[in-house]
Amino acid sequence: MADSGDRKVAIIGSGLIGRSYAMLFASSGYQVSLYDIEIEQIDKAKDDIKSQLLKLEEEDEQYQLIQGVTDLKSCVEDAFFVLECVPERLEIKQNVWKEAEPFITRDDVILSSSTSALLPSDISRNFLRKERFIISHPTNPPFYVPLVEVVPASWTDADVVTQTLKLLESIGLVPVLVRKEVKGFVLNRIQYAILAESWRLIRDGVMTAGDLDKVMSCGLGVRYAFMGPFETAYLNAEGMHSYSERYADMILGIQQDMGPPERMDGPVLDLIQIDMEATVGPVSEIQQRRQWRDRRLAALAKLKADLNKND
Repeated sequence: MADSGDRKVAIIGSGLIGRSYAMLFASSGYQVSLYDIEIEQIDKAKDDIKSQLLKLEEEDEQYQLIQGVTDLKSCVEDAFFVLECVPERLEIKQNVWKEAEPFITRDDVILSSSTSALLPSDISRNFLRKERFIISHPTNPPFYVPLVEVVPASWTDADVVTQTLKLLESIGLVPVLVRKEVKGFVLNRIQYAILAESWRLIRDGVMTAGDLDKVMSCGLGVRYAFMGPFETAYLNAEGMHSYSERYADMILGIQQDMGPPERMDGPVLDLIQIDMEATVGPVSEIQQRRQWRDRRLAALAKLKADLNKND
């Protein structure tokens, strides 16, 4: 990991993910250079960061560690960690890196992207220093939900993998290593599997979207806040072999009944939209609901941290 003299982190893109990463690094004492092409976007990002830090009762000195810039060269030069957080389109990411790479001065730099689905080999195949590239895919919003997937390409240097894992852990995240390239990585593959079955259940009139969300938030999600599906299974029986003996045939039969996935559009999408507006609120009020979400995620993160201290 970077030593005490390596304090500059460059973040390209001031959207929600870039802002959260800026807060995380600043809260750990790093100098953060936050880049966007428009000064208005920088001002908006810094106002949002300041507001969030005030709500979290963070020190003003942490806010002062974040510098907004519209010059890409000044953003990335001398940084030991350069994190790109621009929109999820391969050509946009490749063009940003093509523009930034000539200004990156350190031989030991780590180059990273926050992409949630694009493969690291696709993004970095034409890089000048592609062996220094790795994915750091956070869980949104990363300031409150600590999991981050670290995904190397086949040509990524081993020390980049090790240093990235240590760095992200040092700023309070929980990094997990994705050992081979796979579309969507792991979190999204599991999330999309849940979405696919949820879609089919609503399509077939089994349950409303609002009630289905309760199945997760008041059922599975309560357990999954503290343990994953395998630990849940392990504890629900006398270990995994016992779980298999009890449930393997039933699980297989239900899985075979699920059917193929469908594109999320058409009348079922309209039905879910109407249900969400009724249970969550109109799209015009979505920012208030995000704040409601973040307060609860922050409280849950604090609870888990307090419980871990006493374990």
